[in-house]
Amino acid sequence: MNSQRLKRIMIHRSSTCLKPPLKSVRSSTNYLERMPPEVTEKIISYLDAESLFCLGFVNKNFHELAENNTMWYRFYTCQRAKMKTSRLIKDVTDGVDMASIQEKPKGYWRRVFFKELASHNGSWRKKLKSIHSYTGLPIRTVEIIRSLGVMWEITVKEARGHENRIKHSHVYFGQASLTVGWSSGNWPILDKPTTLELHGVMLVPIKCPVTYRPGWRSLLRKFVIKKDGGKLYSSDRVISLLYIEKGVTVGVWQKQQEIAFVLVNLHYHKLVERHLMGSSTTSYESTDMQARFDDIDPDYGLHGYSVHLELHNTVESIASVSFSQLFCRKDQIADGYIPLQVISKENRSRQTPLCGKTSLPWRTEALQGRIEHCCIMTLTVLAEAQTPFWCVSDPVAITKSNHEEVSYDSKGESFFMEYQDSDGKLVIELEWMEEQKQFVMVNLILLLSVGKVNRHFRRDY
Repeated sequence: MNSQRLKRIMIHRSSTCLKPPLKSVRSSTNYLERMPPEVTEKIISYLDAESLFCLGFVNKNFHELAENNTMWYRFYTCQRAKMKTSRLIKDVTDGVDMASIQEKPKGYWRRVFFKELASHNGSWRKKLKSIHSYTGLPIRTVEIIRSLGVMWEITVKEARGHENRIKHSHVYFGQASLTVGWSSGNWPILDKPTTLELHGVMLVPIKCPVTYRPGWRSLLRKFVIKKDGGKLYSSDRVISLLYIEKGVTVGVWQKQQEIAFVLVNLHYHKLVERHLMGSSTTSYESTDMQARFDDIDPDYGLHGYSVHLELHNTVESIASVSFSQLFCRKDQIADGYIPLQVISKENRSRQTPLCGKTSLPWRTEALQGRIEHCCIMTLTVLAEAQTPFWCVSDPVAITKSNHEEVSYDSKGESFFMEYQDSDGKLVIELEWMEEQKQFVMVNLILLLSVGKVNRHFRRDY
């Protein structure tokens, strides 16, 4: 045998040995798919909640199995039972049979279980019972929000159906409200109306990667942004501030007319409930409690009011004042409003200086600045029973007075801050003290809507 022929034989044999064996039909069979559903469910029933949740990320089939209502209902009842005495455990399961469990949509009991974990089994309710003597709001609201690990997300929904979620970049906790800011994000161009949804998000405390960890989402705001929409209330050389609706401010680049940042103010009144008792599509709506009817007091609903006012920005408090025992006489009711004089020029003891800078700092990924003569106003009006009657947290601008009348008591130029919605009005007169380089509140009048007073106190003023 010559050398060339021997070489060809060796190459042929070596190539044959390197070829992978043919895959048998049996080795490619997916036994899990061929397994009876009862057997599969029995196997995964031994998993804990964390493992069952993570199983849903494997593939479509496992995702269907991981939404099994029976198993998630079992986790839910066990979680509820941990926080109840033995006498109350049956309250969780009474009236719920296997048929009613299975009738729920897929994933229903998983969502209920996560909500139970996120709300820490209602322990927050006890913490809300301690009320602040000045604001009339729960003292521990900020503590609860922090302990729940709340995050805030804005979901941008464009007309073509594309959705984009943007997490908040910073938050400021005030005395009666918080301000959440978004300094960056893939914001849409304002050439077409765009829907933005604000959700409070609480990650469920289970052992799995943070990226995939489930969270309870509660809808807080839903608003539409469009070109030439909103009310311009202040600006600088770079940014224009647009007031969209209650508590929502959008910073827009003046040249490009694109969104630069978003600020949202959330009043503490029922804030914890709004985060925990809403859903991803429906906001929590609290029922306004009417005051007890009083047929003895002819001026019922016209006295006993208290006011807490805080002016602040996204960094610091500018002023904080509280006043009580405010009243109005029947002959003072006019134009559909009940006036309450809080600060007057005649009573200098109540006149209050603004300690901080009346400006609103803003920032984006690349730039930051400060818009002068504007801030955020958080107003809490309490009724006679010291319960919240009118709660507002919105931006306000300082404008120069157009009155030319001369006041010999005035020491500086006059300015105004005004706010109005369907529940009432607030008018603040300021004087600029040049020597002290600060504003002073010299006049403050609160006007409550007669309709709101009548509904609350069951009167007919």
